[in-house]
Amino acid sequence: MAQANPRIIPHLWYDKEAVEAAEFYVSVFPDSKITNVTTLPDTPSGDSEIVSFEIWGQAFMAISTGPYFKLNPSVSFMVNFDPSRDKDAETRIDEVWQKLSDGGTVLMPFDKYPFSERYGWIQDKYGLSWQLILTNPEGEERPAIIPSLLFVGDQCGKAEEAMNFYLSVFHNSRQGLIARYPQGMEPDKEGTVMFSDFRLDNLWITAMDSAHEHHFNFNEALSLLVYCDTQEEIDYYWDKLSAVPEAEQCGWLKDRFGVSWQVTPREMDEMQSKGTPEQVARVTKAFLPMKKFDLAALREAYNG
Repeated sequence: MAQANPRIIPHLWYDKEAVEAAEFYVSVFPDSKITNVTTLPDTPSGDSEIVSFEIWGQAFMAISTGPYFKLNPSVSFMVNFDPSRDKDAETRIDEVWQKLSDGGTVLMPFDKYPFSERYGWIQDKYGLSWQLILTNPEGEERPAIIPSLLFVGDQCGKAEEAMNFYLSVFHNSRQGLIARYPQGMEPDKEGTVMFSDFRLDNLWITAMDSAHEHHFNFNEALSLLVYCDTQEEIDYYWDKLSAVPEAEQCGWLKDRFGVSWQVTPREMDEMQSKGTPEQVARVTKAFLPMKKFDLAALREAYNG
């Protein structure tokens, strides 16, 4: 079941493949659909396509806007196949793995592990990473799809600090599980986060530290988009989250851990999906020079 008006949704950046990738994902996962496609005219990358879609009840957005950022495994999506909720979980996880394997790269083989009868980590042909796991959670259920943050390199060891920071920023939030590395798991340091999860408003997120050598880190290709209803909300999240002034552009910001966010008025979706071509063009022209969004100026542009 998709949530009505989610506050936070994952946002994917592609060069030209956003719609093609979205069509692929909705063909791979159950209960998935494309909900809207809009073209923004005359951006610095030419015409940019924005696609909104749902994968197994989780809302996503993706944009085609040039080859500037590439998806990498610093943010992946944990997919829970739960036999207690879905009697076909075992066959479904095999089918999804097969489909994502087409042109993809295996990061951890699909196999039996101490924590699961079936688990695998794969980067699909569009660069997005997925962790498929056969779960049977004792206690509280988790959603089918959860974004997963991997703190590596100079951010390794900061997963718990980041979780606590995000919990302090989002009012309707709470911590879930936390498991720490024991002694003898070098290079991972005892006490750092082996696995944790927490909920920010509507969205569950997992976070972990990894001291192994990784040739990637957080970037703009995967951001978390925060919908706001008022300028006051926009100002609040912008002031709390933004830590890298030079990364501020068109509603995008970077926090002190390097994670990218977009702070966006919910009305922008309405303007872009329901406006006339002239209205969409005016709104696009108005927001391109902005850093933090000015809702009054966007409304003025829309209304001409």
